[in-house]
Amino acid sequence: MDDTDRALLALLQGDASRPYAELAEAVGLSAAAVHERVRKLRERGVIRRTTVDVDPAALGRDALAFVLISADKWVGDAATARALAAVPWVEEAHVVAGGPSLLLKVRAASTRDLQAVLRRVYEVEGINGTESIVVLETLFERPVDPREHADSEADDG
Repeated sequence: MDDTDRALLALLQGDASRPYAELAEAVGLSAAAVHERVRKLRERGVIRRTTVDVDPAALGRDALAFVLISADKWVGDAATARALAAVPWVEEAHVVAGGPSLLLKVRAASTRDLQAVLRRVYEVEGINGTESIVVLETLFERPVDPREHADSEADDG
């Protein structure tokens, strides 16, 4: 991945609907060359998906919580992932090191709905405890800036 790919990624993160001609002008290539680069970034899995960033509050999901999950067995498997993915309010699930086994990002309409989500999480085999951190206000969220990682040791290809 070179500086042009990184610049394209940054532009697409800002607005993935930008036309190839506009992207091409911004990076000094032809639209066809930009199209080919974007296609290759998708093929290599660098661009995982193209999506729309929707404000959760506009959909009535005002309550955000991070939930630490304790378990009495290994829960970093496909069965646990499927069970948690079936709970639509769970936006993210991560296997973590330390005391807890998993970290979930959950959005719900209210703390009452958050409680209902936790009940569903407790139904997942092996889960025996939760600790919730309810977010009062989000100061900022930031996507990965591909231009800031140009010299990373992990950037071999």
